[in-house]
Amino acid sequence: MAKPVVLIAEELSPATVEALGPDFEIRSVDGTDRPALLAALAGADAVLIRSATRMDAEAIAANPQLKVIARAGVGLDNVDIKAATEAGVMVVNAPTSNIISAAELTIGHILSLARHIPAAHASLAAGEWKRSKYTGTELFEKTLGIIGLGRIGALITERMQAFGMEVIAYDPYVTAARAQQLGVRLVSLDEVLAESDFITIHMPKTPETTGMIAGPQLAAMKSTAYIVNVARGGLIDEAALAQALRDGQIAGAGIDVFSSEPPADDVLTAAPNIVVTPHLGASTDEAQEKAGVSVARSVRLALGGELVPDAVNVAGGAIDPFVRPGIALVEKLGQILAAVAGHGALTDLEIDVRGELAAYDVSVYRLAALKGYFTNQVTENVSYVNAPLLAEQRGIASSLSTAEDSRDYRNTTTLRGVLSDGTTVEVSGTLSGTKMVEKIIGLNGYDIEVPIAEHHVVMLYTDRPGIVAAYGREFGEAGVNIAGMQIARRSAGGQALTIVTVDSPVPDDVLERVRGAIDADDVREIDIVEA
Repeated sequence: MAKPVVLIAEELSPATVEALGPDFEIRSVDGTDRPALLAALAGADAVLIRSATRMDAEAIAANPQLKVIARAGVGLDNVDIKAATEAGVMVVNAPTSNIISAAELTIGHILSLARHIPAAHASLAAGEWKRSKYTGTELFEKTLGIIGLGRIGALITERMQAFGMEVIAYDPYVTAARAQQLGVRLVSLDEVLAESDFITIHMPKTPETTGMIAGPQLAAMKSTAYIVNVARGGLIDEAALAQALRDGQIAGAGIDVFSSEPPADDVLTAAPNIVVTPHLGASTDEAQEKAGVSVARSVRLALGGELVPDAVNVAGGAIDPFVRPGIALVEKLGQILAAVAGHGALTDLEIDVRGELAAYDVSVYRLAALKGYFTNQVTENVSYVNAPLLAEQRGIASSLSTAEDSRDYRNTTTLRGVLSDGTTVEVSGTLSGTKMVEKIIGLNGYDIEVPIAEHHVVMLYTDRPGIVAAYGREFGEAGVNIAGMQIARRSAGGQALTIVTVDSPVPDDVLERVRGAIDADDVREIDIVEA
């Protein structure tokens, strides 16, 4: 029997090939040579790439038998995940491979800013000797503010505390117990900005976090403070940062990531008192080797028919066909639960599976629920392998229970979250009909049946005449098209819950106008990211 073919499309470490072992036929191609890549893909079962090879719809279609695309790194901008999923191709990456490298680069930027190392080097190399011009500042007894206290934030905390720094952090999804464990004081974003001598950002890039540090936030910082971004381009408004540096509003900045890469112009890179690097967060020999070995192991698992925990689009391996369709549903329920919980810190997550599914191994649903919950909340790419680690680091306990009785549906899955203040949030879903339509069937105790779409708005208000007309008018005037609507209530005149499905994201100011128009107790948007 012929060995499965693994195509290596970019230079990878020898340890990567060793991790694949002798069970595969290894072929190589220059992934940047498009005709050669398409020709070589034709006989491959798996392809290993880094950042230079484009695995788009055309490349995926070049071989209907392709089973795995493995990216030896974190980012997946060069992989068309939607096309791969539609073709049944598993996509894997190495989500934990670069966390130490990213943390260390962040610290490098902090030290470079504190002691003016790049500028002093350039001055001396130019034949100057200006010691007094480059007088720096000690880190000892200074305050480091971390925005996003995930795994990288925790690594930076540990290392900078060794310098004698006080660490404060803003992260609405981290519990006080987790922060206490790290020796970190949790504060508001405003407090981080006002109190910190150095600020570093480690947030995911979402519509909510894009530009989260803009003119007003930079103005709130100390004039002697520095800011560092090694996470995602666009978290800091680059034009506002350049202006703040030119005006001396802050002391300096360290930037590794940009809104467009390479930067479209030098507005930011040429600003004074800035240290810039060309997206080097994962650019260490160790991170590259870890990434290669990690995805090689995933390829072995996938081609061996086993569960691949760090698949980013599908769960592979020995999962019963009756269980598999529910994985995507549970991930989306996790996203919905996170949106409904808002900024509340989760302490417990319960997954309750009822119906015929109780007779099967549905343990993957716990991973799917955690993956969905963290999808829009952390900087890292979330996968089945790191979702439990993210939960553990945030002090979130998770459990799975099954029961054969299901009241109204063949199968139901309920996610129930307990927040740090003791309140509970809950969402239930099912797959409906022969087309297996994903539906929300319960939300915080309200019975409702809504097909899951990309954009929903949830409203909680006192039931009374004229409500539908009021929010319909606000949406209409804002150009937001309503695609569907479901209303649930427990009694006439009591509280009612409406889920509106809309065709596009709803701006925050429109949500606030809706809230005011119907005097709502709660209005929030739920945006679903497809796996």
